[in-house]
Amino acid sequence: MSGEPRERNGLRVGLSLLVGGALVLYPLLMYVSESRLGARWMAIGVIAVCVLRLAVSRMGASSPAAPAALGGREQLLICCGAVTLALLSIWSGSSNAMLYYPVLVNAVLLAAFAGSLFFPPTIVERIARLRDNDLPRQAIPYLRRVTAAWCVFFVANGAIALYTATATSFDAWALYNGLIAYILIGAMFAGEFLIRMRVMRGVRK
Repeated sequence: MSGEPRERNGLRVGLSLLVGGALVLYPLLMYVSESRLGARWMAIGVIAVCVLRLAVSRMGASSPAAPAALGGREQLLICCGAVTLALLSIWSGSSNAMLYYPVLVNAVLLAAFAGSLFFPPTIVERIARLRDNDLPRQAIPYLRRVTAAWCVFFVANGAIALYTATATSFDAWALYNGLIAYILIGAMFAGEFLIRMRVMRGVRK
């Protein structure tokens, strides 16, 4: 009996990683499928991945740690939006609607980060506490500023994603959303982490 919950949890985590990877690689998968499979099959694949995501969410519904492990309601909103875009693509016979997926992701993340500014703790503070639960009170204003900086980033990144979806070639869309945007996100994460370490050392002195 004790092995069943462990197997169930392992399956849930494995499927969650699979679905998360597919969503992260969305621009690359979109680029490959556009030339080989066509918009309809890509749309069907997106719907299948999102349905699997919802199933994984139900599997972990009884676990208090499930929302943190699976991405929570933000990822569910992203999946619902992605299904809508996929259905529009099937209806129109064109992949144009699915080009707005990166815009959707940035909009959902912007809403989540901005919302946490009004209903603290902020998302950046929550992430920081995963590494160091004993955060000094003096660090909270800094983490709040970082959350605001991420909001600005999501506005800028979403605006560029919108521009690539409406006014550039498909190759330009894939290059920015499948590579450049992730480089920028990685640089933002790395820079903020290094600055945070310096701030924390200064606060604890």
